[in-house]
Amino acid sequence: MTEHPPKPIRILIADDHPIVRDGLKRLLHLQEGFTVVGEAADGIEAVRRTEELKPDVLLLDLTMPRLDGLGVLKALAGAPWEPRCVLLTAAIEREETVQALRLGAHGIVLKESVTELLYQSIRTVMNGDYWVGHERISDLLQTLRELERAPRRAPTPASSLTVRERQIIGAIVEGATNKDIGKHFGVSEQTVKNHLSHIFDKLGVSSRLELALYAVHHRLLPDGDDGDHGAA
Repeated sequence: MTEHPPKPIRILIADDHPIVRDGLKRLLHLQEGFTVVGEAADGIEAVRRTEELKPDVLLLDLTMPRLDGLGVLKALAGAPWEPRCVLLTAAIEREETVQALRLGAHGIVLKESVTELLYQSIRTVMNGDYWVGHERISDLLQTLRELERAPRRAPTPASSLTVRERQIIGAIVEGATNKDIGKHFGVSEQTVKNHLSHIFDKLGVSSRLELALYAVHHRLLPDGDDGDHGAA
């Protein structure tokens, strides 16, 4: 009897950066056994497309407009067709990891990870296990207990920065003027100055040069930012 090849894993990509979506799609198409069935540019669209396409796996950006990744998990909880969700993020706090897993996420992958870890995470969650960071997790309850018992890290000055403030920092490092930044984000120069004043206070710097040096040293530049992703 002729054996039929296994059905490909059907994947939906939800990320607000077109470049990231395109890059993920290209990478997944190179891997045998994966097929990308659709894309979503924000959280609301991710929920709608999931309900329409019923993917096996939802690759879900943690930070998106209209509805963030945790909000998408809440919206999909208990749905007739609930995919295995793998959160993609540049950084995540322990509390967010615990919350995401409790809300139904099956995997959490850092965007800085090598491509092979993404492939492994998708296969792992399809096999019924969990993936957090760089490894497969078989005992979810034990992992949650360990995360909740872990000592809390002291907050850093940068942890209080908003998404918009990080975007402005990135523009400053690139040499943009207040006028340039205001035009790019559709806000007034005074609004940009207000943002900079808050940034200076939070980071303890007093000039644009100090801010740029601080940002580079502490790796504060937005990951692949290419535009406006929220209200000023």
